[in-house]
Amino acid sequence: PPASQNNEQGSTLRDLLTTTAGKLRLGSTDAGIAFAPVYSTGTASGKSGRTMPNILDDIIASVVENKIPPNRAPKINVKSDIKDEPKDDRKGIQDDCSKLYSDIQYSWICDKHVLWLRDHKNNNNWKLFKECWKQGRPVLVSGMHKKMNFSLWKAESISLDFGNQQADILNCKDSIISNTNVKEFWDGFEDVSKRQKIKNGETALLKLKDWPSGEDFKAMMPARYEDLLKSLPLPEYCSPEGKLNLASHLPGFFVRPDLGPRLCSAYGECVAATKDHDIGTTNLHIEVSDVVNILVYVGIAKGNGVLSKSGVLKKFEEEDLDDLLKKRLKDSSELPGALWHIYAGKDVDKIREFLQKIAKEQGLEVLPEHDPIRDQSWYVNKKLRQRLLEEYGVKTCTVIQFLGDAIILPAGALHQV
Repeated sequence: PPASQNNEQGSTLRDLLTTTAGKLRLGSTDAGIAFAPVYSTGTASGKSGRTMPNILDDIIASVVENKIPPNRAPKINVKSDIKDEPKDDRKGIQDDCSKLYSDIQYSWICDKHVLWLRDHKNNNNWKLFKECWKQGRPVLVSGMHKKMNFSLWKAESISLDFGNQQADILNCKDSIISNTNVKEFWDGFEDVSKRQKIKNGETALLKLKDWPSGEDFKAMMPARYEDLLKSLPLPEYCSPEGKLNLASHLPGFFVRPDLGPRLCSAYGECVAATKDHDIGTTNLHIEVSDVVNILVYVGIAKGNGVLSKSGVLKKFEEEDLDDLLKKRLKDSSELPGALWHIYAGKDVDKIREFLQKIAKEQGLEVLPEHDPIRDQSWYVNKKLRQRLLEEYGVKTCTVIQFLGDAIILPAGALHQV
C-alpha cells in the first residue's frame, strides 16, 4: 500500500501496539506499564478469581476498526470440513508442485502419499520437500551412496576396524538379546554358513542394535561420521548445522532427543526356510523425532539355502507395491535392501486397538499398562495388514529401500522394517 496508508493504519506490530495502547483498559501494576496486567482480580459475576484481560480482543477490534472502511463490508471466507480427519490435500499439492517445481526430478509413490526426489544433487530439492513436509508425509531421496566413500561401509571393513568390540545383538526370531563380540555378527553378514543357529537348527536372524549410537558414533568412527555428514540429503533440514534443523538449535536448557547418528545393521530374510515375512528386524514403532534413514550398504548373502537374486526379487514382488517401485525392481542398476511398511500418525489409535484385538484372539494377556506400539512387540505380517485394511480401513504404505536411498519420516509416523 502507499506510504500514506502505512502511516495511517500502522504497518508493523510496534505501530499497532503504540496506536492501540491508549484504547486499552489500563490496569494498575507495580511496574507502571500502560497495559492491563496479565491477570485481573475480578470476574463479570463479581466473584473473586483470576481472569485473562481483553488485551487481545482490543487489539483485534482496533485492527478491524483501522483496516475496514465504514462504507465497505468485509469479505468473509468460510471453509468447513464435515469430517474430523484432516483434509487430504494430496491432489492440490501435486498440481501446484508440477507448475512450481518443474526443475526438480520427482515422482509420487504409494498412492501419492510419499514424495520421491530422484536427483539428490538438485539444490532446489528442499523447496519441494518443504511443501510435502508441511503435510507430514514421508519423503524418499535416492542416490545418496554416490556421494559416499563406499569402501568405508563394507561389512568386512567395519569388522576389520571394530571386530573386537562388544555390543547388544538381537535375535529377531525369539527377541533374545545377548552381549556378543561384534566380529561374530559381521562374519555371518554375507556368509550364511558362519551364522548362529537357533534351537531347531534354523539360521538366526540377527540385528546389531543401534551400535554405535550418538556421540559414540562420532568418537569411534570419525571418518565414517564425516562421510555420512557430507552425504546427508536435504542438508538444510538433515544436517546438524542445517538452518531448518530446529532440534539441533534448541537452547541448552532443553532436553534434546537423541539425534544420532546410529548404525543399524541386520541380516535379511535371504534364507529359503524363512516364510511369509513374518519376522521384522525392526518391529512396528514410533520415533519421537523426525528421522532420516540412509541405506549405505547391501550385503549379498552366499551359502546353502540362500535365495537366488530372482528369488529375492520375487519376495519383494509379493508385496503390494506401487508401479514405480515395481519398475525399479526390474532395473539391474538398482540394489534392493530393505522393506518398509509405514503408517500415518492419524492411524495410531486404530492400529493400537487392532493389535490389542489380535493379542486377545491369540490368547495373549492384554495388560492396561502395556502399549503394543510403545513396547515394539509386533511385526504386522501380510495377513494382518490385510485385516487391518478390511476391518479398520487403514492402508499400509509399502516402500522398498534401495542402496543409497534415504527415507525421511516425520515424528509420529509408525513404521516397521
